[in-house]
Amino acid sequence: MDEAAKEKSHASLVSRYLCTVEFEVAGGLIAIGASPFGDRRLGYVTGGRFMGPRLEGVVLPGGGNWSQSGRLCPDLSIGTFDARVVWQARGGEMIYVTYSGRSRVPDGVRALFADPAAPAVDPGDYYLRIAPVFETASSRFAWLNGILAVGVGERTDFGVRHILYEIL
Repeated sequence: MDEAAKEKSHASLVSRYLCTVEFEVAGGLIAIGASPFGDRRLGYVTGGRFMGPRLEGVVLPGGGNWSQSGRLCPDLSIGTFDARVVWQARGGEMIYVTYSGRSRVPDGVRALFADPAAPAVDPGDYYLRIAPVFETASSRFAWLNGILAVGVGERTDFGVRHILYEIL
């Protein structure tokens, strides 16, 4: 089978908008430092909200993102995500969310992120992608236990915003 035929025989990804999540990260990042395994930081989640056509509620305080960063080339930082948070749906149901992901941030953008007086940075100037997985005991949201989602993130003045899509 030639390459064109192989490409046609593979299923393509189809997605549907799931929700937008706004994480509040008051206090900024806690720098753990550069160990032999990489430069680690913790972003402590102090709250937030999520809203979409099928679910909405609040992000409970206490979660976080244990990130690791390094260099892809002299002027470009890369990072990984290892995040855990708990969402509480409007009806009180609890949803445990874990996600990993990747970021690429040019040094000029990193400098703007570090400057509180700098204007907002266009999300097209950096790369922040995540892959959340959900776990819940709620019968109402049991469908979340069987899906994979992906998301596009952007820095905000209160923390970070993720726009999530369910992979169908």
